[in-house]
Amino acid sequence: MNNRIAKFEDLVPSTLPFVEGKLEGHKDRKNFSIVGPGVAEDSKQFIKISMAHGYNLGAVIAKPQNGSGLHSHTTAEVFLIYSGSWRFYWGAEGKEEIMLNAGDIISMPTNMFRAFENVGKVEGLIFVVLGGDDPGIITWVPDVLKKAKETGMALLDDNSLIDLSEKKIPEGKKILEPISNDEIKKFDNYKLNDFKKFVYKFENRSLYENNLDNGIDLIQILGKQFVDKSFTPVINQDTGFNLSILKAKKGSLKDLIFNKPTILFSQKGLWNIEIQNSNIKLNSKDTFSIPIDTKLNISIDENEDAYLNCVSKI
Repeated sequence: MNNRIAKFEDLVPSTLPFVEGKLEGHKDRKNFSIVGPGVAEDSKQFIKISMAHGYNLGAVIAKPQNGSGLHSHTTAEVFLIYSGSWRFYWGAEGKEEIMLNAGDIISMPTNMFRAFENVGKVEGLIFVVLGGDDPGIITWVPDVLKKAKETGMALLDDNSLIDLSEKKIPEGKKILEPISNDEIKKFDNYKLNDFKKFVYKFENRSLYENNLDNGIDLIQILGKQFVDKSFTPVINQDTGFNLSILKAKKGSLKDLIFNKPTILFSQKGLWNIEIQNSNIKLNSKDTFSIPIDTKLNISIDENEDAYLNCVSKI
């Protein structure tokens, strides 16, 4: 079971995960690959759980006024706010924005530029679920690549990252050209009112709770399935995975069997997982990958509400 457990304190972050990693507003952050490689451009990124799940799980810690540059993905990208206050903005010029706080979730549509920034006064943490075993490459707005090159950082035409202040461009390769204005026009944009359907606000959680008995409630964020039961999701979007949240102070679920690759990661509280004569403790930020078709029990015993996230492949 040890190769299926990711204790957050054991993770090794990349401090230069992307091409804009030396720029002001982007350099004071750490990226973690928890399940799968994610989309980090750092070829040396440490991956804790490397087995394929059909999705990836990562995390980002950023200091105030730091985050990502405007970029796009070809697969789903879902952010879960663990701590801090964050500004998410989108569009080729980043004109539209929304502010999110701890417990909020945002599911970014594909084929659009997006970015995020810690706008709080202290360091913040977000977890990120990305669709697919290979979530694809990142497309940056031209301005990001231009400014990054001024710091010595560039992407090559195979999308590998190079520090031009330390290395020369390998023979047979060249620097990746920014996309054209005509290509930029092919990307989607959303006004804030249209975009709110992709957002779950923690303050509204009571509207979406489903009682599972034994003291545990479920909030179905994405997809329609939790184990063998169907629920109406808060965000109606095809991401390729289910995202469910278990909420409880004291409670338990017994004899659960997942027939698709599934992970549990604690947002708040110490959760106990009993499986194959093993007893696994998941504290906040810890992750466990469940063996397929294996019976397990989940329990919690806290004095205040605790939250356990569950992602399973559809």
